[in-house]
Amino acid sequence: MSREGKTGRLSTALAVAGALLTAAGPALAGGTVPYYERSFVLAAHERCGLFSDELGAALTVSTRQARSAALRAGQDPSQVTATARRAEARAATVPCDDPELTMVADRVEMAFDGWRRMPALTFPGLERPWVADRRAYSQETWALSQASRVGASPVTFGQTGTGTPMKAVVSFVGRSRPYAARVVMRDTGVLARPWLGQAGALPPAPSRRAVMAMSQVPAPRMLLAPDRKAGEAWLFPARLGLELEALDPRESFWVEFLFRDGSVARVPFEVGDIAAGRAFLEMGPL
Repeated sequence: MSREGKTGRLSTALAVAGALLTAAGPALAGGTVPYYERSFVLAAHERCGLFSDELGAALTVSTRQARSAALRAGQDPSQVTATARRAEARAATVPCDDPELTMVADRVEMAFDGWRRMPALTFPGLERPWVADRRAYSQETWALSQASRVGASPVTFGQTGTGTPMKAVVSFVGRSRPYAARVVMRDTGVLARPWLGQAGALPPAPSRRAVMAMSQVPAPRMLLAPDRKAGEAWLFPARLGLELEALDPRESFWVEFLFRDGSVARVPFEVGDIAAGRAFLEMGPL
């Protein structure tokens, strides 16, 4: 390898290691540089097996956060996607036994050593955060959740563990109860670009799609809002989590409850860092 090529590779490795060492936590810059750096190391790990599964999951969380930060800072989605592809292409040119890559891996290991042991993490959004909790409990409780409400009725959406279906838990005020529930979001097959209108808004009806709940059961006590004694849990297909991850973090989605009188109770939620939150759960329980 030429002296110029090795120098350029060394410069990249040092820059990546330094950035990861100083910003391994959730606070990230708004541009695409942090996303490039994390995508580079993640791609190298996936090809070369640089880290343990736990640390690889932690790096995935950080990479997904960096993507969200870049989009929230106003970066064009196509540019953000291109950034990841450049990083992956760059990582593909570095030999797995390269000493500079080994140095990067060692520094990343140090940078994430404490962060990967965090039991809980809040992923801020534009208005509503996702709250993730990896701690093991004796009763079913939220592992990833976002809170909203419709009128006086609290609604929580999320999942209770890795691989579990997404749930919507609601405690309606009054006797009337819905007969069905659905999640409504942008249809990415119809409208490719994110819909970034007013907060809580979705694109026009022809560009939306709905995922119906599969079943409804009484909500376990630990899933209820603190001031509620009863409620219903609506369970959705497993694919829903992946479909929400595919949306832009600035977008909204709705949980709608359908009543027999024809009325619909619409509850707004924010896509936010759901992808990072689900990756955080993949780090395993504590």
